[in-house]
Amino acid sequence: MANEQNLKPFKKGNDPRRNVEGRPRKFVTTLAKQGYSKSEVIETINAMMSMTMDELKSIWDDKDSTVLEKTIANAIKRSIEKGSLYTIESLLNRVHGLPKQETQTDIRIVDKFDFD
Repeated sequence: MANEQNLKPFKKGNDPRRNVEGRPRKFVTTLAKQGYSKSEVIETINAMMSMTMDELKSIWDDKDSTVLEKTIANAIKRSIEKGSLYTIESLLNRVHGLPKQETQTDIRIVDKFDFD
């Protein structure tokens, strides 16, 4: 049983434990709000996923690079630094689609009077 002396009651109004902003927007949704079309995003992601780290760095450092290019380069760089594949996976899924998923089901037909 919980020690009631350690419990903190919920305060009405602003509480730092609550996430009032909701779930963060997905990467591609953010780019679409900036005015990029779906085909522009896909083409840029596809091209940049095959670049080396030096090429991505040169895009990030270039003042004439578009916001889309800088955003994707930064996302790839941060993903690699964190050791997380989430961003790269979402970028690849956007370009190539989700892999085919198969499920296996076992269907058993039971006679309505067979209770064994």
